[in-house]
Amino acid sequence: MLNILHISDIHFGPPYHPEVGEALLKFAHETRVDVIVASGDFTQRAREEQFRDARGFLDRLPSVPIVVTPGNHDVPLYRVGERLADPYRYYRKYISQELDTVTRLPGAVIVSLNSTAPHMAITNGRIHAWQLEFARKAFEGTPPEVQRILVSHHHFAPPPDFEGAEAMPKAKRALDAFTQMRVDLLMGGHLHRAYIGNSLDVYSGVDREHGIVIAQSGTSTSRRGRAREREKNSFNLLRLDDRIIRVTHYMYFDQAGGFVPTSRHIFFRGGRPPMSQEEAEDGAFYFDHEPNRRRGT
Repeated sequence: MLNILHISDIHFGPPYHPEVGEALLKFAHETRVDVIVASGDFTQRAREEQFRDARGFLDRLPSVPIVVTPGNHDVPLYRVGERLADPYRYYRKYISQELDTVTRLPGAVIVSLNSTAPHMAITNGRIHAWQLEFARKAFEGTPPEVQRILVSHHHFAPPPDFEGAEAMPKAKRALDAFTQMRVDLLMGGHLHRAYIGNSLDVYSGVDREHGIVIAQSGTSTSRRGRAREREKNSFNLLRLDDRIIRVTHYMYFDQAGGFVPTSRHIFFRGGRPPMSQEEAEDGAFYFDHEPNRRRGT
């Protein structure tokens, strides 16, 4: 079992909510976590002091591997000269020298792709063909039982609400490529509200027999939530094994003084249950807090 804490859009600067940040740190230390994914927008305006504060926050998280990726707010917007000449200056100094990374863990290979495009598309981002090849080579030779996870800041599927948020340009090309790579899980942020589902919900693509689980986190510590999560904060806790992906969505409530689970989602790898009815029934009764539960027990 691999336990992943997925946070995103912490937005150090004016939108950052210190009380919520402390609640998130408390949860992280009270929960068994094997790896943390932080899917971009560490700052509000890519200022050095904001990156310094973000680095301090990351250093207070549990001492486990942390997978990071830059978000569009992590490159300068109004400082155009800096954006064109050295857009990742402070990100590289305080968060990570590398923009596209591969993290290998027992049970999973996590590829993180930089979807920001400071010279082209500030808001919606881009994934280039060479990055798809980078991911393909990283996943090449991965044993079937090992989960293949792809992290980016920007989203490959539109959210299921009326507030609008176009998917990344050429998202369908990327989804088709990830399907061919047999990616199991896409993780991201940017939307400032959670979306948990399957790629086949929005795009059948070239292979309708293989769906990719999508886990988008809302903004975990800022005041910039949208849609259902307006002025709210959220993150996801994922538990993975060689058959099943479980995603529990947490939201912060003042009345509770912390984060509480609001929904739980269970997916079979590949978007479809095993062909054995017995295995499928086992999976349906395989919950986060009761990993050994089976039908009739």
